Amino acid sequence: MSQALAEIRTQFFEFDDPAAPLPLCVGPPLSRFTLAYEVYGRMNADKSNVVLLYHAMTGSQHAAGWNPDVPGTDGRWTDEMHEGWWDAFIGPGKALDTDRFCVVCANYLGGCYGSTGPASINPATDRPWGSSFPVLRMRDIVESQMKLLDYLGVDKLHAVVGPSLGGYLALLTAAIHPERVRFVLPITTGVDITIDQRILNFEQVTAIEADPNFHGGDYYDGARPDVGLALARRIAHKAFISPDALRMRARAEVVSHKPPHGWYEMNHPVESYMLHQGQKFVKRFDANSYLRILDAWQWFNLVKEADARDYVDLFRRCLGQEFLVFSIDNDHTFSRPNQEKLVRLLKMADVPVIWITVHSDKGHDAFLLEPRLFAPHIQEVLNHFEG
Repeated sequence: MSQALAEIRTQFFEFDDPAAPLPLCVGPPLSRFTLAYEVYGRMNADKSNVVLLYHAMTGSQHAAGWNPDVPGTDGRWTDEMHEGWWDAFIGPGKALDTDRFCVVCANYLGGCYGSTGPASINPATDRPWGSSFPVLRMRDIVESQMKLLDYLGVDKLHAVVGPSLGGYLALLTAAIHPERVRFVLPITTGVDITIDQRILNFEQVTAIEADPNFHGGDYYDGARPDVGLALARRIAHKAFISPDALRMRARAEVVSHKPPHGWYEMNHPVESYMLHQGQKFVKRFDANSYLRILDAWQWFNLVKEADARDYVDLFRRCLGQEFLVFSIDNDHTFSRPNQEKLVRLLKMADVPVIWITVHSDKGHDAFLLEPRLFAPHIQEVLNHFEG
């Protein structure tokens, strides 16, 4: 962990503008919301060195350094949240070099780490939003973060970076606000949702909603739907890492016990490893937030949400940008054909693009675990610094 980023605190942007509320793709506009965010490095005089970082699906605003507590997270800020999820990538001399750049990372609208989400208090009722929280689309998340940039006085980003699901948001930002972005770095992501992803997501949704404690999303006064949420996490986790990496991680797990429900007795280390992943996850995440983000993923439509005619029309807007697209050769969440399609569409629109395939045995999680495979390429692109 970098000494320069050792002590980080989450900040809170409070949007409150009834006269000009945030339009939502589905339902009425939102006049009040909070975004939890963190800043690493310093903005230069004209604020042209800012990099906006979108986190992955269940990530947080805490991307680097050490943050032992975030107010209002209701116990979800567990020990594993204290170290930034991209700490190996952000700091002096690292891939996102804070000696040169100022990195901003915000928790999604709809999240559960300080941003307004279903577990937050609805000011109209003084109770958690629960099932009444607005339906969200990816564009809503992007536009809420543009409000944050306005508040910070950032007119144009040096770069927008998004790994995994955050890559959808990076692409949307580039297409909806091309004048606000110079470099675009979508990391192991895609331009649409595949059948495999749709099935996995649907399985996770039904796992949570089948939990008897879910109560349609209004469970905050009682037991949480932990069994359903843990199952959803296990369904997703099997796609995050390669089978070889899963075998290695599970090698030392205890297997001589039964799950907390049912009669089945586990007989392989991978079973207890996956059980542990689910049990650990429910301590740090909210089921309603999980569902809202999954729903936005299931409905994701880059062309429609960017108000474009087709992909070529969409990416023609990005002619003043440069793209660095990453693939991971052993990725089972966003496999290489996803990035191949993105690169092909960018080339059809004559947008400058570099495509790098990272070779790793860690699967999708390589973007979290192996900075040395990504850093040289990120630095080469971002260090074309203007201003």
